[in-house]
Amino acid sequence: MKKIKNLSLLKSAIMVIMLALLFWVGLSRLEPSAEKSAAIGSSEQANPAVKIRSIRDDVGFCWKASSMKILVDYLASLEKEKFDSEGLVAAISPHDDYLYAGRLYYPLFSHIKTREAIIFGVTHGTVRNEIKGLDSLLLLEEFDRWPGVFKPVEISPLREYLKAHLKPEYYVTNNRAHEIEHSIEALVPFLQYFNPDVKITPIMVAPMPLKKMKEIAEALAEVISAYIKEHSLRPGKDIFFLISADGNHYGQDFNNLAFGEGQEAWEKGLAFDRQLIASFLTGVIDDQKVAGLTGELWGATYLDYKNSYWCGKYSIPFGLLSLIRIIARTSGQNIYGKLFRYSDTYSEGVLPLKKIGLGTTAPFSLRHWVSFFSIGYYLK
Repeated sequence: MKKIKNLSLLKSAIMVIMLALLFWVGLSRLEPSAEKSAAIGSSEQANPAVKIRSIRDDVGFCWKASSMKILVDYLASLEKEKFDSEGLVAAISPHDDYLYAGRLYYPLFSHIKTREAIIFGVTHGTVRNEIKGLDSLLLLEEFDRWPGVFKPVEISPLREYLKAHLKPEYYVTNNRAHEIEHSIEALVPFLQYFNPDVKITPIMVAPMPLKKMKEIAEALAEVISAYIKEHSLRPGKDIFFLISADGNHYGQDFNNLAFGEGQEAWEKGLAFDRQLIASFLTGVIDDQKVAGLTGELWGATYLDYKNSYWCGKYSIPFGLLSLIRIIARTSGQNIYGKLFRYSDTYSEGVLPLKKIGLGTTAPFSLRHWVSFFSIGYYLK
């Protein structure tokens, strides 16, 4: 009887040990190791307090590093021209689909090597239709990160510096406006691909008359110049200025038939765009050229348009007015524009890249085409 009793006790002890082991194994699966806990604890996905701006366009723009490499390698294989990076401090970049405008993004962004970038974006009609009262303002945001191809993109301390030093009547903070606007996010994958640790300051430019543009640009330039000096930054080496803009939107689909219809109208539209670029966006840039550009892009008022419907009709003049003043304050120099490349969706068509996660968000034809250009601005 004693042996049986001891055997029963032994079985009970073994059972208790097995249950304890099973409990520990189960707990270890539910509770990660200290090393894993530290990693998860620092993850944006595990911390709901960290606000990452969502992706607006996952069709026209690329958000996977592997796909971005395929695209960039393909564009590099096509590139035959040489572009100068010495003294390059700013640029106008398209924000159209990569399969349309990839040949314009690549030569520009492959020459940008800075740890910070200010991006002046468009405030498209989609935003203005949903959010009223966006006039004569800059639009800032309060996200902790923006999406990127390698990792979430950090926000520069400049953003909060702007909020602390700009007059409140010059800007609003609106996350929703930035969430539904694609003109800034379009530049981020290319920018981060060539500058993996870049920090950005996103600034959307709302419609405003030229006088108001100059007033706000002067104030913004004063604040940004102070930030540059306080942090010993060098334009073009440490901080870069990007202006997001597409050119003309032409055809029946846009209700824009200033030059008529068909092939001849397309040729006239392209020629007019090139004339505007040659006259107002290249060479030494000054206030007079900026005013000349607005005179061609705007109609009876700054809210109207004439022969060319550019969606950069506010981001370009405001960005250039700001840049002129920032460079004058920080280096005492002028800026000089050089056209990298000009084209349009009807001319380019779609890049022949399949199954890399990219597509197009709009058609191209003589009744629906969009022009775009990349222009570099150098110290002069």
